[in-house]
Amino acid sequence: MLEAQGLGAVRGDRRLFAGLNFSLDGGELLYVHGPNGSGKTTLLRMLCGLVMPAEGEVRWRGETIRRLGDEYRRELLYLGHTVALKDDLTGLENLRIASALQGAAVHEAQAGEALAALGLTGFEDLPVRVLSQGQKRRVALARLQLSLQLGRACLWILDEPFTALDKAAIGVLEAVLAAHLEGGGIVVLTTHQEVALTAGVTKEIAMGG
Repeated sequence: MLEAQGLGAVRGDRRLFAGLNFSLDGGELLYVHGPNGSGKTTLLRMLCGLVMPAEGEVRWRGETIRRLGDEYRRELLYLGHTVALKDDLTGLENLRIASALQGAAVHEAQAGEALAALGLTGFEDLPVRVLSQGQKRRVALARLQLSLQLGRACLWILDEPFTALDKAAIGVLEAVLAAHLEGGGIVVLTTHQEVALTAGVTKEIAMGG
């Protein structure tokens, strides 16, 4: 369903990677490993269509993502390294706005369920600016839970999703990822942590080697 064909990336006068090929089907997860500066985030942004490859192409269901445009983005959920939340809005408001931008009308109760699943009961109506870094990360990750509830985005691309999470939150996120894979979804993620997943098929790419 997702294919990288001969991908290459250049930063300034430095080649980050070249000739990168892989394919992922439903129920498969790709770990992208490597030291800082090896091109991990560049690759993820390339898979989202946010960065153009210096060479090669990304294909979804056999078509280039450039040609698919919004049709591809409707099936994609991307969470970058930063939480990308509005500090003056509550967790509920952030979640509903993020969903609306993806074309999904989400009721407050649905957003509340997603936040509760990430351990944020009692924090839903607080401005994000007063939350801890771990709680902010949970608000951002609640988009994944909401995607499961709504049966929407098939492809999840996640840049360091386990950052700033405690042990309990890590377990919740692992369960959310496993449920997505069991439902035939696809996950691409970077992480410096060991992740315990028994669902789906795991593949790995080591960058900078």
